[in-house]
Amino acid sequence: MSERLTVRKTYKLYIAGAFPRSESGRTYVVNDAKGAFAANASQASRKDVRDAVAAARKAFGGWSGRTAYNRAQILYRIAEMLEGRRDQFITEVRHGGASKTHAATQVDAAIDRWVWYAGWADKITAVTGAANPVTGPYFNFSTPEPTGIVAIAAPDDPLLGLVSVLAPAIVTGNTTVVIASEPAPLPAITLAEVLATSDLPGGVVNILTGHRTELAPWLASHMDVNAIDLTGVPEADVTALEEKAAENLKRVFRAAEDWSGDPGTARMTAFLEVKTVWHPVGV
Repeated sequence: MSERLTVRKTYKLYIAGAFPRSESGRTYVVNDAKGAFAANASQASRKDVRDAVAAARKAFGGWSGRTAYNRAQILYRIAEMLEGRRDQFITEVRHGGASKTHAATQVDAAIDRWVWYAGWADKITAVTGAANPVTGPYFNFSTPEPTGIVAIAAPDDPLLGLVSVLAPAIVTGNTTVVIASEPAPLPAITLAEVLATSDLPGGVVNILTGHRTELAPWLASHMDVNAIDLTGVPEADVTALEEKAAENLKRVFRAAEDWSGDPGTARMTAFLEVKTVWHPVGV
């Protein structure tokens, strides 16, 4: 009896709630920590970047217009579904070389982080907003609003790192285009399967796999992207991307502290714009 031919899985992109192949047809091989073949991943192109940004823009109005309570429900639902596929995520995180114990710890921390940010959805306005004292017959309110489309270069930690930069961006009403870890993209696309079958509207999160050095410059210079998180970008490449972002007045965020520690509120407030409203008393 002849040996079976192995059917190799190719992980696709996640754009607008669907799983298209890269328009270029390109893929790259993803190996595990021992150098053995794990899967093929789609290698996104500039056209895929444009499609992802268009999907994020289309989804922005509906997502930012939802109540904070509803966004909290959806993030908590994502955590529930992650919990249900915990063993699968542990296996995929282990492809990166983590021990079973460490992988389990990372997956559990990622689930807990979704829950933590879900709890902030209806509280961040109270923390960052204010009723300001003014002289005159007026009310003066400061209220936070989402920035818009946030491009994210995720760190190479395949799951906890991704969740740590993605959850705070969407919980406040932004939509996102994410460049997944290049050497370990499989948990990101498996997370996309969770997002697609949760209550998250298509286009709120768009995940691209491929070469970070190819995709990040297009996102940094894209005129319809409002902010960029450079957490996963190597230090040597940061300045060039900051210069491209400055040409179209993007917000640029790169946390100085370790993203894996206490999440805090810095990543949520980085992609909020505080607007001030005046209103006459008695009207």
